[in-house]
Amino acid sequence: MSGRPTALGVSILKIAALGALMSVVIIAACGVRKQPAVDAPTVKPEKTNINRISLESLEEMFANMKGKAPWYKDGDLLWGYFFTDPDPKKLERAAERLTMMGYRFGSIYPTDDGTTHFLHVDRVETHTPQTLHLRNAELYALADEFDLESYDGMDVGPVLSD
Repeated sequence: MSGRPTALGVSILKIAALGALMSVVIIAACGVRKQPAVDAPTVKPEKTNINRISLESLEEMFANMKGKAPWYKDGDLLWGYFFTDPDPKKLERAAERLTMMGYRFGSIYPTDDGTTHFLHVDRVETHTPQTLHLRNAELYALADEFDLESYDGMDVGPVLSD
């Protein structure tokens, strides 16, 4: 689909704009006064809700791994999970919680431009697309709880022996 509006899209926009204009004219003609704004409580949007990883994306990822990754197996793999925030102290607090939850701390490191930092943790786990989708939901919630910029997703690889 192109970025250009279609004739139908333009018509709908014109109708919507005309409807809004007519509402203003009707209100003005009836003498209805605008009420002063009331301070409503603000609801903080979940920052990590914007681009969540879909179950469909995970199903595709698993299909690709099964077909292309020589190390893939239906069993334990090393799953790495990543979070971002400009404040490394916030990431440190999240890392403390994650290690208490059984994750192994990897590192906290700045991006190349230094504007934000990554937290990397990992854990040996067995997943299906559905269980990974649930894990991601837990990690999105944790990112929100710690007011992190994002839960950035995961990577996966074979479990290497020590």
